[in-house]
Amino acid sequence: MKTTLLILGRLTPAALSRLALTVPAVLAPSLAFAHSGGFHVHGLMSGLEHPLAGIDHLLAMMAVGIIAARTGGKAIVVVPSLFVATMIAGALLGIAGIGLPSLESGIALSLVVFGAIMALARPLPLAVAASLAALFGLFHGNAHGLETPETVSGIAYAVGFVVATSALHTSGALAALTLRRWPKAIRTAGVGTSLVGVALAAQII
Repeated sequence: MKTTLLILGRLTPAALSRLALTVPAVLAPSLAFAHSGGFHVHGLMSGLEHPLAGIDHLLAMMAVGIIAARTGGKAIVVVPSLFVATMIAGALLGIAGIGLPSLESGIALSLVVFGAIMALARPLPLAVAASLAALFGLFHGNAHGLETPETVSGIAYAVGFVVATSALHTSGALAALTLRRWPKAIRTAGVGTSLVGVALAAQII
């Protein structure tokens, strides 16, 4: 991970921008063709698709990457890692049929909070960023777990689920690095993310 970050730091903004756009697009097909037929692919593809299925999850996971990159230092590893860890825990609860209370409200609130942090354009203390990522990762994971088809292959699904989430975190971090000279772009994205959260809470979308 540290080697990867050092390499990314040496890339030009244009190269980072292209990489941020191509990572999710390239990653999913390559994983899909890594196995052939049967339950394994069905589970893998289901796992890859779930984090991309809704705008709420997509925006939240991108936001985690952006916040981690802007917090800086070891946060770029710690914050997404905690999100993934608690997301897995929440997903396991969901697969077991246990839904968190106020689940939809928690997901909507995550977008409002993450968007507000992006809009403020100030790095958070690591403890705050990590705590928020861990909290909201639990809600997002639980929602995914409750939606998991009973027919999927568990291990393959989990691999796809984690890989897709990590790709979104990476894309968010790369976007933050690419746009660091244009903080207004991140602020605008943050406002938009918060507005989507408000719309979800109000059941507009």
